[in-house]
Amino acid sequence: MKDAVTDGSTHADAIVALTENTPSDAATVIMDLTVEAEAFGAKLHFPDNDLPSVAERLLHNKSEVDNLPIPELNSARVPEYLKANRLAAARIEDRPVFAGCIGLYSLAGRLYDMTEIMMAIYVEPDLAETLLAKCSAFILKYIQALKETGVDGVIMAEPAAGLLSNDDATQFSTRYIRPIVEAVQDDNFLFVLHNCGNTGHCTQSMVDSGAKALHFGNQCDIIEALKQVPSDLIVMGNIDPVGVFKSASSQQVYEHTKGLLSATSGFDNFVISTGCDVPPGVSQENIDAFYKALKDFNC
Repeated sequence: MKDAVTDGSTHADAIVALTENTPSDAATVIMDLTVEAEAFGAKLHFPDNDLPSVAERLLHNKSEVDNLPIPELNSARVPEYLKANRLAAARIEDRPVFAGCIGLYSLAGRLYDMTEIMMAIYVEPDLAETLLAKCSAFILKYIQALKETGVDGVIMAEPAAGLLSNDDATQFSTRYIRPIVEAVQDDNFLFVLHNCGNTGHCTQSMVDSGAKALHFGNQCDIIEALKQVPSDLIVMGNIDPVGVFKSASSQQVYEHTKGLLSATSGFDNFVISTGCDVPPGVSQENIDAFYKALKDFNC
């Protein structure tokens, strides 16, 4: 795992191998939500067989936020992720390839501490908005560079916005995401907004982002989400990646997948997937059971 998230060639090899061994409708690069934080200067912990994590907060006060520079695209591991996307897009020709990035509110929480940013939006709104604006500027620049690699879209993971009310998610997340969407999304580049923190309370803020596809975590009632989301938007989700994919038997994965397909069969805009990224250690048998259920259902 450490090799894949630090070397773009190894990363691309892994994604190509995955596409060769699964009938997925699209390929996605590894969802690593520390790349952007590290570019800003955050210190990370790199386990051998899990995703990196932020080791400590980078910012502690308004002065540090005010003086925080917006990183260049040659910072930290950003070049390796651009390389991974470029190689994957060039080598995978039979399905779309999606890049990944963190959402700006989630990034702000990793730089300033999640509890502290949640307090700051109420007691130090100027600090919060300065940091969010800087995070937004970098993420836009990063997505534009990802688009230039030849990928077909991007999945923005904004789970921390799910900790907010719909109004606050709109003000401190969606308000910044929408201009990014408008700048990069077009007929050849799909913007997917993922919020696995949304339990159903801030779906409207996701709709208001302008993203043409919304991805929901397993804590959300996907039927209620489908009822709330306009039918011209794609809704994706939301099998539990840990409770089902990693912990259940292959037969349980099969039955759960068919159950979700049956429950959502009345919606033409639904695409089944996991509710979030699949953790290391999920068995090939369980992955195969997911695709078998999908094939059997669609026969």
